[in-house]
Amino acid sequence: MTLSNIHKTINYLLELFDKSKYLLDKPQSKQYRLEHTFRVASIGKEIALKENLDVDATTIGCLLHDISYIYEMKSKEDHLGHGRKSAQICKEFVMSLDLDDKLKHELLFGIAIHVDDSADFEGEKTLLAETIGEADNIDRFDRYRLYENLVQSNLDSMSLEEQLEFVFKKITRLKTLKDYVFKSNTSNQMWNEKIEIQIIYYTGLLSQLQRGDYKNL
Repeated sequence: MTLSNIHKTINYLLELFDKSKYLLDKPQSKQYRLEHTFRVASIGKEIALKENLDVDATTIGCLLHDISYIYEMKSKEDHLGHGRKSAQICKEFVMSLDLDDKLKHELLFGIAIHVDDSADFEGEKTLLAETIGEADNIDRFDRYRLYENLVQSNLDSMSLEEQLEFVFKKITRLKTLKDYVFKSNTSNQMWNEKIEIQIIYYTGLLSQLQRGDYKNL
């Protein structure tokens, strides 16, 4: 039985993560990055189906967008450049797949630009290429990231005043993010849904925290 391009990519991804010396003693980081990657691929696949994009190419681009996390990122520049690094790492593998050369170039370009909108090779910001970054952003503002952000912020160790300020700033930022326009109608719909969920949650949290202040009685 011949493996599909997507299954080949999943096997390649898992193999590189399993062989990563950097992730060897970081099981939680490895698990999170893989789960994020599969969520992004699922989002990308849904967008591709609704927007008549090549499903294999879009899904593969999403699966490989963060493959550079097999290496340690020591600086802000490393993080900003991790899309370009990912494209470099997986280029040889992508070129070996049974895909049209144009699609291979599109998905590699989409991987390269997904962080800071910049690539180190020529390419066009097609709908397919930009969908890779859009799917990544949609997952970054879904429910799990909401939970993750609360954990990382140590909200439970803040004073009430600090909690109120933190949540108010979150709501303000989320409202500005509603103005962000993606390249496809499907991405826009998914993005607005995720942002609205977060606004509703944080607005409710703000109200609950305010009830904890005796001065409001």
